[in-house]
Amino acid sequence: MNKKLVDIVCVGETLIDFIGTQLEQPINRTKDYHRYLGGSPTNVAMNMARLGLKVKLVACVGKDGFGEYILRRLEENNISTSYMRETEEESTTVIFINRTVNTPEFVPMRGADSHILESQIPDSLLEKSRIFHTSCFALSREPSRSVIMEKAKLANELGCQLSIDINYSEKIWPDTALAKNVIEEYCSYHPIVKVSQDDVDRLFGQHMEHREIFEYLHGLGAKLVCLTLGKKGAKLSEKDKEILELSALKVEKIMDATGAGDAFWSGFLFAYLKGKSNQKCMEAALQMAAIKLQNVGRIPDYANVISDVLKI
Repeated sequence: MNKKLVDIVCVGETLIDFIGTQLEQPINRTKDYHRYLGGSPTNVAMNMARLGLKVKLVACVGKDGFGEYILRRLEENNISTSYMRETEEESTTVIFINRTVNTPEFVPMRGADSHILESQIPDSLLEKSRIFHTSCFALSREPSRSVIMEKAKLANELGCQLSIDINYSEKIWPDTALAKNVIEEYCSYHPIVKVSQDDVDRLFGQHMEHREIFEYLHGLGAKLVCLTLGKKGAKLSEKDKEILELSALKVEKIMDATGAGDAFWSGFLFAYLKGKSNQKCMEAALQMAAIKLQNVGRIPDYANVISDVLKI
């Protein structure tokens, strides 16, 4: 039997986030932007690598200056580019985002992110990985969708725990019915799920109660469901157990909300991989989210001491 030598393989979008420098201005009034490495699976990969875990990232970039920047940033953070792909067919995906403490406004300009190929995810990688993580964004277009779904099914069969961020947006995936069908299939492979209140509202409307959300996703097969509620904290549901609810940590000055959900999930998965309780996983998640909220762009270098702070 192959040993699980890789803590997490993140599969999906890697892109450039252009985050506005003017706080609380809509995009039509934002004058200047700063460039950051982005994409939900990429953010999780970066965070997990900086927490000392063994990480692999599977993604596609354009053969252009932005793609070169992304590959360089990954290498600087000791993330192997062995499973990355450069293509001349599409440009690197970029997203313009306003800087806000609330849910950001964004304008996506998609390109290479959806061109992940089957050859990038060899069976040998899945055999040695503990967690297979992806996102709704990554599943929103072909050919990536079919590749990721096929490999997710195989990963589950090989004993790899699946994970997904249901970061749904109609701007990214206009066909809501198809999105629900794909999520339903993915959940049949018993993933641990992160979904935000904003995601739920966009996907199902604003009528679903929290308990209904948990029952729905557990009914599809989800093992754990974490519902993030912004400044109200988060709730975690494990099937047939009491719902766990924790308040968000107090942050004196919120600098930017972009990537806070990815930081949250990174903290959760970090503690999960350490075999910690649901309570401890949630505490780690909220701690990481609080660190991110205090910074624009990536989590700062001192975040590598989070394991000491949480005594994990």
